[in-house]
Amino acid sequence: MILGSTWGLLWESVNLALHAVPEGIDPAAVEAYLAGLPGVAAVHDVHIWAMSTTETALTAHLVKQDARDDDAIIAEASRALHDRFRIQHTTLQWERGPDACCPRLGG
Repeated sequence: MILGSTWGLLWESVNLALHAVPEGIDPAAVEAYLAGLPGVAAVHDVHIWAMSTTETALTAHLVKQDARDDDAIIAEASRALHDRFRIQHTTLQWERGPDACCPRLGG
């Protein structure tokens, strides 16, 4: 009985320790959302992990050639990631220019 009632807590603890993507968050959908942001040419190094059993964090690199609307795009993306995917802590890094590091662009 004790094992049965603590299984969920044990599973969450293992996921936290392994920095696994929290249950209920589709990483492909998150990446697709980020790739669809205005001016974003590519997305890479997306990491999503649970900071606790109630808070989720995300970091990602976004390739965008110009700085137009950067702050507004980050603000909107942070709100949408929170509302749509329950991600509370977001860090987005812009990469610019022809040498922007991105496996999808062959760089």
